[in-house]
Amino acid sequence: MAGQTRRLALLPLYYLMTWHAGATLQARLDAGQHFPAGEVVRLGIALLRAIGALHRLDIVHRDIKTDNIHLGQDGVLRVLDLGVAISLAERKADDPIGQAGTPSYMAPELFDSSEPQPGYDLYAAGVTLYHLLTRKYPYGEIEPFQTPKFGEPARPTRWRPEIPGWLENILLKAVAREAKDRFETAEEFVLALERGATRPIAAPSRQPLIVRNPLQFWKVLAALSLAVNLILLLILMR
Repeated sequence: MAGQTRRLALLPLYYLMTWHAGATLQARLDAGQHFPAGEVVRLGIALLRAIGALHRLDIVHRDIKTDNIHLGQDGVLRVLDLGVAISLAERKADDPIGQAGTPSYMAPELFDSSEPQPGYDLYAAGVTLYHLLTRKYPYGEIEPFQTPKFGEPARPTRWRPEIPGWLENILLKAVAREAKDRFETAEEFVLALERGATRPIAAPSRQPLIVRNPLQFWKVLAALSLAVNLILLLILMR
């Protein structure tokens, strides 16, 4: 029995995966591929349906990005790398959990809390579609260990003026700074993309500066106050 156990211990362990010819979305971008708005919408719908399927199983991917999405030569989009995915149904309340994800694709609130939420995948999907269209990130590229400051996301039409307004509104909603302003489910996100120009969503409201960046607001106010006081002083000195 002992000899049999030793022989079993020497057996190599392996698993098999299906090979699909194609490349990740990031590899396609790096190769210079251009993604028209219509193609991004099609890929976005496929991506969100895949994310929705995971969420219905109570699984959060936690690292949706262009590097982890494969577009096969058969035209099928596949989500890769579930290495940091979490099953919310099986997770215990006291299970330790670390921060996961790629900074530029992480929702703003993730920098303060690592508690996994399905909404974080939807935010990352929004950044993915934004990046496919513009090769930029809505809040700029965020480096690891950086503590970013989130203002208003840059409009995609800043880099691609031909992007239709309805699609820009969808992307801005998907990557909104506040979680309450984003899509709540993958199905809601898909519906917005499918309806497109026929039933466009409203443009996101722009928050006042004092809400978006209180420090900048008070700096501007102080500068204006100083300017007014100098003008008054010059008038009195005449």
